Amino acid sequence: MATSKESGKGAGSSGGSAQKSGGGSGSGPAKRGFAAMDQNQQREIASKGGQAAHQKGTAHEFDSEEARRAGQKGGEAVSRNRAHMADIGRKGGESRQSASRAAASGGGTGTAGKSGNRQGGKDE
Repeated sequence: MATSKESGKGAGSSGGSAQKSGGGSGSGPAKRGFAAMDQNQQREIASKGGQAAHQKGTAHEFDSEEARRAGQKGGEAVSRNRAHMADIGRKGGESRQSASRAAASGGGTGTAGKSGNRQGGKDE
């Protein structure tokens, strides 16, 4: 009986519908088309599409004002996350503190002492 099911899946149309619905394996529907390709193939096809759009003159190109707005929008989104901003500040403080310790112990060169005091005038 098992052999008739296996041969029926490959030849019959019910096997195709089972593949679409993802029945049997439990890992979801099988990847087809662009999603089934490896990353190098996808990148190559996407690159050709981008080149064609540039040649045709329909490709989007950022101007400096649009790039500035995009960066500002990203910065605003990041700064809304207070925990993330606290982590960034903590890492900066730790970095500055370790640089100050290295300069105080004389372990670094003359530039190490300057890099520990980036804000200027606080320790002088």
